[in-house]
Amino acid sequence: MTSADQVNRLLALVPYLQSHPDAELGATATVFGVSAEQLLDDLNVLWYCGLPGGMPGDLIEIDMETVAESGRIRLTNAEYLNRPVRFTPDEAMSLVVALRAVRELAGGHLAEGIESALAKLERAAGAGTPTPQVAVAGGSGEIREQLAEAAAAGELVELDYTDAGLAPSRPRVAPVKLITRDGFGYLQAWALDRAAWRTYRLDRIGGVERTGEPAGEVGDPPEFGPGWLEQRPDAAEVTLRLKPEASWITEYYPIRAVRREADALEVDLLVADPAWLRSLLLRLGRDVLAVLPAEAAAGAREAAAEALAAYGTE
Repeated sequence: MTSADQVNRLLALVPYLQSHPDAELGATATVFGVSAEQLLDDLNVLWYCGLPGGMPGDLIEIDMETVAESGRIRLTNAEYLNRPVRFTPDEAMSLVVALRAVRELAGGHLAEGIESALAKLERAAGAGTPTPQVAVAGGSGEIREQLAEAAAAGELVELDYTDAGLAPSRPRVAPVKLITRDGFGYLQAWALDRAAWRTYRLDRIGGVERTGEPAGEVGDPPEFGPGWLEQRPDAAEVTLRLKPEASWITEYYPIRAVRREADALEVDLLVADPAWLRSLLLRLGRDVLAVLPAEAAAGAREAAAEALAAYGTE
């Protein structure tokens, strides 16, 4: 049992004991799925919890003598936990923005709960307070719901997917988690054909076929944070020397470093998918002055040569 389990239990224990005065030790332990000995340890920890300062009257009080003598739990001086949480307008607005982003990926009862919380927070923010609108490219609600259900059931699915280079594919994956980042919704999944974790943009998933086959144990995906790409073992650093007209890519892609000169700029970026880099280089075209390492541009050169050959141009 981890410390996080104990913290979660303590947070639930206080309101339970407040609503069940003189609760019996053994019965309470059964409610929380722990032994009486573990619950005693929890009570001894709870005894030292309360408001900052640690002065008399700040801490939760538990009559441990009564617990030892009769097995009854009497908790007092925790009434402040019954007070409704009050947010400043700025705090409420921050939560509204976050919930609006989550709402784009939610479904079913979760969506209903989010709508209810949003209504309360928007009132807390104030009727005259403008709140930013949040748009997340999260694909269709039906697809998100299918993926969420498959992930909860531990079921394999097949995706109709189109990558950034407009290349269609049909990966067979074990869906694990739906997340948002930088205005887009993503699916984190274990790709069977790659035997590796992959991240799929939800608005590029055209369809989901549930297979009914168990996914098995795949573990946890890598953390999808600011440095999520660095965690991929197949990611490699590529340096592009570009004309100034191509500086727009620094605002659209996760660039590691930028070096600007009078007539050019160099950018370092991590690349985990050669097909993505090929598509980017073809899009940049004549604005690319050099690529390091040189072999990183091989795919783009081959694609350009094939296109020229198709049009009978050398």
